[in-house]
Amino acid sequence: MQLLQLLISGVAQGCIYGLIALGFVLIYKATETVSFAQGDLMMVGAFGGFLTMTLLGFPFWLAFIASVLGMAVFGVVLERLVIRPILGQPAFSIVMLTIGVGYVLRGAVTMIPGIGTDTHTLPVPYANEVLRWGALVISAEQVVVIGVTAVLCALLYAMFRYSKLGIAMQASSQNQLAAYYMGIPVKRLNGLVWGLAAGVAAIAGLLLAPITFVHANMGFIGLKAFPAAVVGGFGSLPGAIVGGLVIGVVEALAGFYLPEGFKDIAPYIVVLIMLVLKPNGLFGEKLRKKV
Repeated sequence: MQLLQLLISGVAQGCIYGLIALGFVLIYKATETVSFAQGDLMMVGAFGGFLTMTLLGFPFWLAFIASVLGMAVFGVVLERLVIRPILGQPAFSIVMLTIGVGYVLRGAVTMIPGIGTDTHTLPVPYANEVLRWGALVISAEQVVVIGVTAVLCALLYAMFRYSKLGIAMQASSQNQLAAYYMGIPVKRLNGLVWGLAAGVAAIAGLLLAPITFVHANMGFIGLKAFPAAVVGGFGSLPGAIVGGLVIGVVEALAGFYLPEGFKDIAPYIVVLIMLVLKPNGLFGEKLRKKV
């Protein structure tokens, strides 16, 4: 029963990692670059939910929707004004730009008087509630995280599988030049992908906030979501979720069964092992090039 309790806790935490890793993969598939601002976008989304609930008096679910939509719009604007002008430059330049964007977002939040430097509790309606099945005790926060992640994955699958927008995004991610010649608005799709990634990051932040509180440094969790994307395969959306679950479960087990300190390094040990045994990740595609 104790092992089952640890597995459920690891799966819930892994869902958060998986959602942030989804942002990594979406942006990589669209623009072939890595955005290290995902963790800080998650943090801004959590603060957005907190501010709409405390200052505007929105109920939780309305604040949830408003924050996700607001972050999606912010992601589109960010891509248009900051990212798009530098596309085509060396990948290192874009990576450094996204790191800079993360620092700017973190600094902007800390400058909010009386709010940015403090730690806050997100007042969710299911706080401190638990579900019991015999000796098994699960917090409502964990159930909500797992349930929302499952629903979001189903919606994303349906979008990419059946909608014209999703199919166009898949075509653009495979070959942007060919998609452009076929009449697909590639630049507009790149903006929508950044908006989608920012919205997913906001969902991750709002799900994580009741567990770890809302604070300016909560975006550093993105450093553990990056290994999730690597483990699952950087070009695979299902792999991002699976990689997140693997990292979450390994972290939970390491924190309980291994000496103190192993919990923080366990995700990176998993990445090193994966890179040695299967460099493309669990669901990564093998790319071949004729020379």
